[in-house]
Amino acid sequence: MPEPVKKAVSAFTKKPKTAEVTAGNTAVFEAETEKSGIKVKWQRAGTEITESEKYVIKTEGNKHSLTINNVGKEDDVIYAVIAGSSKVKFELKVKEPEKSETVTPAEAVPAPAASESPAPPAESSQHTEVSSAETQPESPLDPIGLFVARPQDGEVTVGGNITFTAKVAGESLLKKPSVKWFKGKWMDLGSKVGKHLQLHDNYDRNTKVYTFEMEIIEANMTFAGGYRCEVSTKDKFDSSSFNLTVNEAPVSGDLDIRAAFRRTGEGKSESQSDVDVWDILRKAPPTEYEKIAFQYGITDLRGMLKRLKRIKKEEKKSTAFLKKLDPAYQVDKGQKIKLMVEVANPDADVKWLKNGQEIQVSGRYIFEAVGNKRILTINHCSLADDAAYECVVGDEKSFTELFVKEPPILITRPLEDQMVMVGERVEFECEVSEEGATVKWEKDGIELTREETFKYRFKKDGKKQYLIINESTKEDSGHYTVKTNGGVSVAELIVQEKKLEVYQSIADLTVKARDQAVFKCEVSDENVKGIWLKNGKEVIPDERIKISHIGRIHKLTIEDVTPEDEADYSFIPQGFAYNLSAKLQFLEVKIDFVPREEPPKIHLDCLGQSPDTIVVVAGNKLRLDVPVSGDPTPTVIWQKVNKVMLSLAQLAMILSVTHCPQLLFESEGRVRVEMHEDHCVFIIEGAEKEDEGVYRVILKNPVGEDKADITVKVIDVPDPPEAPTISNIGEDYCTVHWQPPKYDGGQPVLGYILERKKKKSYRWMRLNFDLLKELTYEAKRMIEGVVYEMRIYAVNSIGMSRPSPASQPFMPIAPPSEPTHFTVEDVSDSTVSLKWRPPERIGAGGLDGYMLEYCKDGSTEWIPALPGLTERTSALIKDLVTGDKLYFRIKAVNLAGESGAATIKEPVTVQEILQRPKFWLPRHLRQTLVKKVGETVNIVIPFQGKPRPKITWLKDGQTLDSKDVGIRNSSTDTILFIRKAELHHSGAYEVTLQIENMSDKVAITIQIIDKPGPPQNIKLVDVWGFNAALEWTPPQDDGNAQILGYTVQKADKKTMEWYTVFDHYRRTNCIVSDLIMGNEYFFRIFSENLCGLSETAATTKNPAYIQKTGTTYKPPCYKEHDFSEAPKFTHPLVNRSVIAGYNTTLSCAVRGIPKPKIFWFKNKMDLSGDAKYRMFSKQGVLTLEIRKPTPFDGGIYTCKAVNECGEAEIECRLDVRGNQTNPTGNPSTAMKRQ
Repeated sequence: MPEPVKKAVSAFTKKPKTAEVTAGNTAVFEAETEKSGIKVKWQRAGTEITESEKYVIKTEGNKHSLTINNVGKEDDVIYAVIAGSSKVKFELKVKEPEKSETVTPAEAVPAPAASESPAPPAESSQHTEVSSAETQPESPLDPIGLFVARPQDGEVTVGGNITFTAKVAGESLLKKPSVKWFKGKWMDLGSKVGKHLQLHDNYDRNTKVYTFEMEIIEANMTFAGGYRCEVSTKDKFDSSSFNLTVNEAPVSGDLDIRAAFRRTGEGKSESQSDVDVWDILRKAPPTEYEKIAFQYGITDLRGMLKRLKRIKKEEKKSTAFLKKLDPAYQVDKGQKIKLMVEVANPDADVKWLKNGQEIQVSGRYIFEAVGNKRILTINHCSLADDAAYECVVGDEKSFTELFVKEPPILITRPLEDQMVMVGERVEFECEVSEEGATVKWEKDGIELTREETFKYRFKKDGKKQYLIINESTKEDSGHYTVKTNGGVSVAELIVQEKKLEVYQSIADLTVKARDQAVFKCEVSDENVKGIWLKNGKEVIPDERIKISHIGRIHKLTIEDVTPEDEADYSFIPQGFAYNLSAKLQFLEVKIDFVPREEPPKIHLDCLGQSPDTIVVVAGNKLRLDVPVSGDPTPTVIWQKVNKVMLSLAQLAMILSVTHCPQLLFESEGRVRVEMHEDHCVFIIEGAEKEDEGVYRVILKNPVGEDKADITVKVIDVPDPPEAPTISNIGEDYCTVHWQPPKYDGGQPVLGYILERKKKKSYRWMRLNFDLLKELTYEAKRMIEGVVYEMRIYAVNSIGMSRPSPASQPFMPIAPPSEPTHFTVEDVSDSTVSLKWRPPERIGAGGLDGYMLEYCKDGSTEWIPALPGLTERTSALIKDLVTGDKLYFRIKAVNLAGESGAATIKEPVTVQEILQRPKFWLPRHLRQTLVKKVGETVNIVIPFQGKPRPKITWLKDGQTLDSKDVGIRNSSTDTILFIRKAELHHSGAYEVTLQIENMSDKVAITIQIIDKPGPPQNIKLVDVWGFNAALEWTPPQDDGNAQILGYTVQKADKKTMEWYTVFDHYRRTNCIVSDLIMGNEYFFRIFSENLCGLSETAATTKNPAYIQKTGTTYKPPCYKEHDFSEAPKFTHPLVNRSVIAGYNTTLSCAVRGIPKPKIFWFKNKMDLSGDAKYRMFSKQGVLTLEIRKPTPFDGGIYTCKAVNECGEAEIECRLDVRGNQTNPTGNPSTAMKRQ
């Protein structure tokens, strides 16, 4: 699931404003942060301000202030306040004091409107806020309007910003009022929000006032004019007009408000599945093609432009097609689509082409012919079907384009948070559902374009998408977003300054000749390299001097130390200003001659005082040289805690210098002792914690005895702490607690390092670079709804412990806000009905339900009103005691807990309220309700009244028939329902509302209308010249509606095609003119009312003959000749022999009057229902076509012609031969076969 996009939120709830102060006075700027304890910095001209006598900085909780004393002209600069990542700039304007006034110190006052102030500097944008009427007390408020404060006239300079504010009282409103902003009389600005126009609204819960703002950004001269704000509720409406004046500036912008208002699509969602993308492309300007192609998954931009150019050409009117293909079709990948045309000739054959190639029938392509329709069905569309298609009928073609829309690109593996050092390489990686998909990268909401490729590099590898930053800087910190047309993923990048910590420094060494000297240091970054110096000169490694770098540990090893090796050695990490130095001292062994019989002596510093302590780091080698003397040579005994050791077996080991040297070197083990002539060596290889303790060395000879105790302490990194615990989880923060490690490694714990990761990720991100001294830490900047884990490291002077086990997974979520609009809907003797609206903020935790409680007046105990949680936004509380006064409250509950409580301030008395009955008759029912016959009549009349009133319906004083009319009553309205209206349903209806002795009634008139009947008594009164006079009477049935007029039509007797002469004619007589001489005309008349024209017309019985002028010709009277004739074949059928598989025809000719009916038979069987045979008749020539005959189709074929005068038959024989090689060698037959 893609991670939600986290919007940048300012850390300030109150910001300092630009102020103007007289020189010599004091200026005070105040700011408030969202949380207390946030570190706030103040800057002057980009430089941080330190507290002094002139600048006084105060912080109390979340309130912060900057006081500037004795303001001078040099203080007229730009200031800024910074909290976290939020920065707010403001100005201090200093004016010279006037001589005639006495200036007293005062707080800074807000700057005047932008139209009165000078042009602002480049860093700040000019802004004017036109306050509402409450800033002008002399403007009276409208007591009956909805506005508490109306927007006022404003003035702004070109390029400046201005805000108009309107306030509406919401105390008596059940829901938020509807507000519209207009420019002029008709331009609705609600859909014109864009770069230069913004609309805002908010609700103050304390004052219960809605505030609506219209902000115009970077004003232009075309912005000037009259504006209007309209506010409406369920039953109220109010409007207020105001003017905007735009003054010219020295440099006028090139803005165009009409272009701003044309941007109607910025705030709309474009993920609708039923959007016709091609229709959007045809209507969009060319500059938007690339944006639309990315948004809807179209990858072939070049092909799209070619197709668009072809589609926009106008097509000529076709004779072969009644309906052509649409210019373009769109289908989702894997779905089915049908392409359909209508042809003029139902017997016409069509061909379907794809990219110019004919399509063959297959499982994916199906051809259908239904009457005049020809349909091509494409199943399981793929990207290969995205092509141009043609339907060909004869010489005409119909073109279309099919676009296959790919499914949305999903993000299958989201981005991961990263923390790097300055200069390191950053690589964000995500995985999408399609290979080579197009994605969009953004940083803090700003798209990373191709112009920025010198800094950002975009890479695709199959389904993986990469964003690479080669050398990161501090400015690269922020939230990075990858977007596809089906998902979004967000990750945070934190870039820290390089900081190197030294876990172990090099120490001074004192060694003897031929011994080994090892300088060792450990730093925090294992990738840091360095150089070793000897007395300021770089050490060059050779066979005796070795330099190694393993992980975080750097070593310089010198074998067989000589006096020339004594010097100052230093290690310098590359890229850091560190210099770790130590000194190597060469120990010369001098042999002194002592007298014989010298008692044994151990030559250690501080002998006889507190035990010497030797500290060794775990894993290192301990080598202890103990100089001894005595004559005769003393015997040496090493012991640990009163246990004699022999090698590692912890047995006594007594060695004498008289032993042969071979025996000394044969002693093996991790803990061992080596003896030399004047000293003994105690060695521990790879020191462990168990090697700690007090070691005692004893010297004995005949003269005496000497002993010394040496304490060995092994130090190590701490043990890993136990898994941290998480508490106080909020929207984007939590508190982490942990305990110190059980073993601190022998050194005090210096601090802790905390890391976090997302649950499904493998990358841990460090949360602190400075060691944490406390055992708690508040982690911030997490994404709500994402599951995280935490772990902890302990650090001492030796190094950093292994990580602790991960904490239990947790999700930063916050409880929802309290429900809104919590009101009482109804009250009875034992029930209370409540309703509310969902919280304004729900968050990623969702909403589990609502918890409803009540408390009796005078008590503090809240009792659940419903068992468990409810998901509805209304509730009916039953079984309450009549007369009790109850308080109600409601809380929203989700995974994070309960929200704040929304309460009803005044107690609710459980008692039925007597309410006088009253109808609320809708406005459209106050006049006659007109319906057509057959329509549905549904009348809803709301009313009020308690207890529930008795409702009675009457029609014309009579009770309604429940079988004919349906009546439904509820506690708030009554409904009259007629499924199919008839004429007898017309009349006066009366409904009565009765509660005890109180009543209310309303009357409703219903008129059911139908089409009228035809006019009556139509007469052809007179005919003269080119004119005819008509008369008629109104229809007997007017359809229960007034006759609105008549439609008069004429028709020539020869064609009987009707043409309208008069339309909506109101008289009952007319004169029809402009008739053609020598023609005869019939006339008909339709009547018309609200329902339309009558279904039938009144037609004149006799035609009106328009005589020709001049001599009247009387045609001779001839006896009509009888042309009837029985059918007779004028050309017979001919016997034929054809080859199987090739279409063949049988033809003959027939004559007969009237036209005979033709029947074809094969072996006396009728062929009219067989689809294999097609029969044609043209000008008496009869043809029978046999499609691809087989030998089975051979036989006697008969053609029969029948009319009312008689019948005739003719027959022939057809032989069908197999498709073989032509034996006769007839070239014409062979050619025909080919």
